[in-house]
Order: sequence, then structure tokens, then C-alpha cells
Amino acid sequence: MATAAQCVGDFVARLTVESIPGSVRRAAALHALDALGCGLAAHALGEAGYASAAVQEDGGTGPATAIGSPAGLTPGDAAFVNGTLCHALDFDDTHPNSVVHVSAGVVPAAVAAAQAYGASGADLLAAIVAGNETSIRLGNAGGGLFHARGFHPTGVCGVFGAAAAAARIRGLDGAMTAHALGIAGSMASGLLEFLADGSETKRLHAGWAAQAGIAAARLAAHGATGPATVLDGARGFLAAYLHGADTDLGTQLADLGDRWVTPEIAYKPYPACHYTHAPVDALAELLESGSVHAENVESIVAFTDATGVSLVCAPAEDKVRPRTPYDAKFSLPYCLAHRLVHGRLDVTSFTPEAIGDERVLALTPKVRYELKQYAPAPDAFGGGVRVTTTQGRTFESELRYQRGGAENPLSEEDVIGKYRTNAGLALGDDDLRALEDGLLGLADARDVTFMAVLGRAKGQ
Repeated sequence: MATAAQCVGDFVARLTVESIPGSVRRAAALHALDALGCGLAAHALGEAGYASAAVQEDGGTGPATAIGSPAGLTPGDAAFVNGTLCHALDFDDTHPNSVVHVSAGVVPAAVAAAQAYGASGADLLAAIVAGNETSIRLGNAGGGLFHARGFHPTGVCGVFGAAAAAARIRGLDGAMTAHALGIAGSMASGLLEFLADGSETKRLHAGWAAQAGIAAARLAAHGATGPATVLDGARGFLAAYLHGADTDLGTQLADLGDRWVTPEIAYKPYPACHYTHAPVDALAELLESGSVHAENVESIVAFTDATGVSLVCAPAEDKVRPRTPYDAKFSLPYCLAHRLVHGRLDVTSFTPEAIGDERVLALTPKVRYELKQYAPAPDAFGGGVRVTTTQGRTFESELRYQRGGAENPLSEEDVIGKYRTNAGLALGDDDLRALEDGLLGLADARDVTFMAVLGRAKGQ
């Protein structure tokens, strides 16, 4: 009987763009557009410059393009830089149940490999879908358990998606793709300890996943082997990382190619942890109704689930006064207070100046949380708020499904508008449009030469 890695390997190797439903192809292209737009905005705002500086220290050159780097880089280096940048603002997409930031790892790996091996747009699109389906299903098998164990699913699951995407671009057969996945299992990494002091390692996880996926596929192509039981073995990925917890990997893989999970990936309307979004939108509803103003708030109770508490609510002493801009992205009190004071929550809300705003910090201690289980698994980032005013009135609002997910979607126009706003910080109009047209027309593109515009991105 085939192992899980062999099943995934066969699926990836056989996947063609013609076999992918049109709605899934469109979703994958839009998510790629969104991810690269986030990476361009991060570069424009001067975020994660150390990624590019670090890879350029060795002076390596190659056929792949990194955002803001006019000279070509090796595929692995370009994938690392782009993956880090796409995740740097925490504005990139997330799959709700798996809690994987999918595109930030898969798209940079697929693009770098496509440039290196002269792939067509159709092959790039198929590779992105292959990577998405792989990352998500592995994350789904563990649900929120990875977070509970201190692992970041974007890194530990994303490396398998990146390896699948790179293997598909290289045209590896099912057996070699399974070896690439077996190799990737020993590269799976990403700890959530950044929450202890607001440091920036989390944004590196997507970059490492993309880079490692490129390396795993390359090694497999040259004859390196990986364990066929890397995913489902007694000492394999799920057993080791989840310490014997029950998982449903078999169920997740049973309908590969019949049911598609790529359209389930949620877009982010705010550049902060997804667990802040529903409460922020719920507060926005109260603000828009005129019931609540920053001046009349006595207290706020935010609703979130257990994973949300661990990421954005506790420990309270860290969340009421974020130590770094990245720390603020994981503070629900800060996000709610900033939305109250400024009427918005965007990329300008997470700067050193913004997080020191005393008007905002005067409100953060008024926020506490209430645990609310919206579903057996963290499937939709639900949340809400209960606001008590200084007049003693109470107002409540709640979103079962956060805005941007499949159940409460952004329109295609919203997604493209977000891309244009983000990419417009770094690219001129012609380059912005060339990248947009190229990505949305991938299925019919003979090549991916349009990706070269990424190297012309302007930054601080």
C-alpha cells in the first residue's frame, strides 16, 4: 500500500493545469497576486531588508528574481528573500483550519523554480496548486495542534508544499517527488517563541520553507532519497511534531484531486495576526453604527478561541504595551485600541511611532478576553467584542466567519484592489500592471519572464 508521501507524490507529478477546475485556477492566481503584492509592500516599507542583505553577502547570482534585487539570484536565495518579504507584514493569506500561511511559502518557491527551469505559466499555476493542496492538507491533519506544541504551521507544513511546487516545476515523477517530500521532512522548522519578545523570526519561516523546498526537490532530482513514511511513520512528521496526538491524514489525502482546498484560503484585510480580524471588524461595525467612540469606552471584552488567546491575548502584560511593531501585530488589545483611536488598521499602524501612541496605549488596558469556541477546530477565525460605555450601555457584535474567508469572502475586485495598493508602493504603473496581467493570465502564458519586474521594486 502506498504511503502518504507516495500518494502526494503521484498527485503532484500527474497534476496538469487542464485537470484543475477553473475556479481553483482563478483562486490560485489571485492568491499568488495577493502574496507578491504583500511582499512588494514590505520591501517598499523597508521591512526584512536583512533577508536580501544576507543572501547578497555571498555574491551568488542566478536566473531567479528577488523583490528589489535587479541582479538575478540563485533559485534558493530568491525563494528565501521573497518568502520572507511576502510574510513580513503578516498581511498574506492564511488557510483557516490548517492555520498555514500558504502562499508565502509556496508561491516564492514555485516562481523561483519556474524562472530557473523555463517553465510555462500553466506549469507555474499547476505547481502553485500542487503546493497549496499539499501544505493545507498536512496542516489540516493536525489542525490547531501544531500551535499547541509551539510550532508554526507555515514553516513546518509549508516546506512540504514548497517542495511539491518545486518538484512539479522540475517535472519529477511520483517516486522522485515522494523522495523530495521525504527530504523536506528533515527541513521542517518554525518555532512560535518569537511571541516571547516580539522578535522577527516568524517572517523568516516562510522564506526558509520556500528555500528548503527548492533544495529538497533539487536533491531528489540528483538521486537523494527520503523516507517514504516521512509523513505517516512512527518517527515521521506528524508523530514527532504532534507527539502522538490523533490526526486524520488518511482522510485528508483520500480525495486529492477530487476536492480542492485552495479556494478555502482566506485573504487578510488587515496586516496583523488573523485572530485579531473578526474582533476588529466587529468593533468597526459598532463604530460605524455610531454607538461607540474612543472617548466613551469603559471596557471591551474580546471573544476568541483557545488558539487566539495564546497568540493575541496572553500574557496580558505583553499585549497591552507591545514591545516591537511585530509584537503589535499579535496584540488584540493594541489592534482594537488603534482601530478605536484612528478609525483604521493598516500598514501604517505597525511602525515604531504608531505603537508608542499614548492615546492608543491608554485604551489597551481596558481590553480583556472571553474564551469562545466557535467550532471544534480553528476553522474560520471567528470573533467579536462586547463594549461597555462610560454611560453604562453595552453593545455587542460578532463575526462567526472573518472577512476574507470562503464563508465571508472579499470580492475579486477587493483582492485586486489590495494588490494594487500594496504593489503601488514599490512598482510603477506599467510594472504593476504587467505583473497583474501575467499572474491572472498564467494558464495561457508561454513563459514567466514578466516576473522580472519584481527586481525593479523600489524600497526605503
